[in-house]
Amino acid sequence: MKRIVKILLPILIIMLSVSIFMVLRASRPEQPPVSTKDRVWRVEVLEVVPQTLAPSLTLYGRVESPTLYKAAAPASSRVQRVLVREGERVEKGQLLISLDPRDFLPRVEQAQAEVAELEAQLNSERIRQSSDLEALEYERKLLELSNQGVERARRLQTKKLGSDSELDQARQELARQSLSLTSRKLSIADHPARIQALEARLQKAAAGLSQAELDFERSQVKAPYAGLVASVEVAEGDQVSDNRQLLSLYDPGSLELRARIPTPYLDELEQSLENGFPLIGFAGQPNRRIQLSLSRLAGEADPSGIDALFVIDQGSGLLRSGQILQFKLGRQPREGTLAVPYSALYGKDRAYKLVQGYMQGLQLETFGSYVTERGDELLLVRSDQLNTGDQLVITHLPNAMDGLRVEAVVNE
Repeated sequence: MKRIVKILLPILIIMLSVSIFMVLRASRPEQPPVSTKDRVWRVEVLEVVPQTLAPSLTLYGRVESPTLYKAAAPASSRVQRVLVREGERVEKGQLLISLDPRDFLPRVEQAQAEVAELEAQLNSERIRQSSDLEALEYERKLLELSNQGVERARRLQTKKLGSDSELDQARQELARQSLSLTSRKLSIADHPARIQALEARLQKAAAGLSQAELDFERSQVKAPYAGLVASVEVAEGDQVSDNRQLLSLYDPGSLELRARIPTPYLDELEQSLENGFPLIGFAGQPNRRIQLSLSRLAGEADPSGIDALFVIDQGSGLLRSGQILQFKLGRQPREGTLAVPYSALYGKDRAYKLVQGYMQGLQLETFGSYVTERGDELLLVRSDQLNTGDQLVITHLPNAMDGLRVEAVVNE
C-alpha cells in the first residue's frame, strides 16, 4: 500500500499544479493591444534666404620685414657700449651700439698721414718741373757757350796759339753740357708720368682714408630710421670680428605677411588681381583687428602653390617680425548663396531640408568658409534644390536619411 502511495502522490501533485495554472491563466485580465507610433526627431532648421556673400580662405603666413636692418662690425674691435635691448623702440639717429674708437682712430690717422705725404710729393714735383723749365734755358745757353769754347780752342790751335789739351777740355765741357741738357729735357718730359703716378697713389691713399673714416663712423651704430630692435647679438666687452652681426632693426610700419596660396585657388586669386578686385584678409578679435590686403604674388612657385605677399593695413603694432599668423582671406562674392553651420553638412556635399515633417536629401555646392561680423565661422553653400523660404535642417543626426520623421524646434 505504501508503495502505491509513493507512486501516485507525485502524479497527483503535478496534476493539481497544472489545474491551478490553467485556472489562473483563464482568469487573468485582458491586455489592451499595443499601438505603434513613429518616433519624431526634434531638429533645428534654418530658413533659406539666398544672398550674395563672399567666401573666405584660411591661410597661415609669416610676418616679414623687407626693411630689416642688420648692423655689422666694420672691423675687428671690442664692444664699448650697448645702449638698447631687444624689443625697444628707437628713434632715427639714436646711438645703439658703440665700438671702441681706439680700434679705428689709428687707422684714420695713418691714412691721413699717407695722404699728406703724397700731397707734399705732388707739390714738390710741380716745383721741380717749374725749376727744370727755368733751368732749361740756362742749360741751352751754357751749351751754346761750350760750342763757342770748342770753336775758339780749335781756331787757337790752328794758329798755333793753343794746345791740344785746351781743345780737349773745351770738348769735354761741351759733352758734359750736352749731357746735362739731355737729362734736363728727359726730366721735363717725364714730369706728366711722375705726376700721374703720384696722383694715383694719392687717390689710393684718399680711398683708404675714406674707408678708415667710414669704418670709424660705422663703429658708432645709429638707427637709420625709427623702428623696433629685433635682436641684440653682443654684450659690452665682447671682442667681435670683421662683419660680425651686432643687432637687427626693422620698421613696424613696413611689415609684410608671406602666406602660401594652395594651387586650387591660384587661378581665382590671379584673376581677381588682374580685374582689380581687392583681396582683403583679416585676423584677430574685433577689438584687436588685423587687416591685410594682397599686394603681389611671388615670382616662383612649386607644385604645392605660390607665396603671396600681403600689406598690413591695420594692426601692424600687434605683430612682430617672424610671427606666424592665421587669417581669413576674403574671395570674390557668390550670388544665391547661404551661410550655414557646418553641422548641416553630411559628407562633402549632402544636406537635408524639412518637407512636411520629413527629411529630404539634397546636393550642395560648397564655396568654403564664411565669417560673420561677430567672428562666427559658417559654411557658404548653394543648391538648385533650395528655394527661398525652404527649411534647411542644421541639426546633425547620426541616423539622417530620406523620409526620417523630424519636427522643427521653435526657439523662444
